Amino acid sequence: MEQQEVLRTDQITKQYKMGQIIIEALRGVSISVERGEFVGIIGPSGSGKSTLLGLIGGLDTPTTGRVYIDGQDITYLSESELTQVRNEKIGFVFQFFNLVPTLSALENVALPIQFSRKRKFNPHKRAKELLDLFGLSDRMNNRPSQLSGGQQQRVAIARALANEPPLILADEPTGSLDSASGEVVMRTLRDVQRHTGTAVIIVTHDPNIAAQMDRIISMHDGLVVKDAAQMAAVEAYQKQRATGEMSPISIS
Repeated sequence: MEQQEVLRTDQITKQYKMGQIIIEALRGVSISVERGEFVGIIGPSGSGKSTLLGLIGGLDTPTTGRVYIDGQDITYLSESELTQVRNEKIGFVFQFFNLVPTLSALENVALPIQFSRKRKFNPHKRAKELLDLFGLSDRMNNRPSQLSGGQQQRVAIARALANEPPLILADEPTGSLDSASGEVVMRTLRDVQRHTGTAVIIVTHDPNIAAQMDRIISMHDGLVVKDAAQMAAVEAYQKQRATGEMSPISIS
């Protein structure tokens, strides 16, 4: 697969003013992620990882520095321009799913396509295909309250993929799930990365989740303190899958 940069941050900082005190949440962070990478961001509470994810996703603006998504500088775009970037280039997966409670699974997945200015898919056809892919064909007409936590998160992943973005950002995607449901969600994200070439970035506190990443970015006090491939962990994870201990959801 030809390598292509889908994310780059250049020396981004983020400061918050609390009275007379300035809090430095990020202190010059530069990272790059290529298409198809499976990246974990780890670090203690207050290290800046959620702040970084928010800046990458265009949910906030850095104090200094720049953010590029799929080659586009998004740092100082207007809110309407950022909305378009978030809709078409970034898929979001949150800890608590963030599904619209009054809509069915099918309608939730179709929603990003309906709001896209450069619509590539028929909304309901694409939503149905994605839900079929994730084993939810019999839950398409269910509302979120009628789904288990693991099913809701798979709907959220399908929604994140609706417009075929080059980048998925997942913030503690298994944090509110039991271990079995969490493993299904992680297999789903891994198969998305492997079979579609979408880059996946996961913020996590869970060492078991971090061990499944191809690359780990460690943060502390607003800085990247380590950025390395976890080859031993990757090989162990792949061996588990090959021996049948983990059965991947088939994505073609």
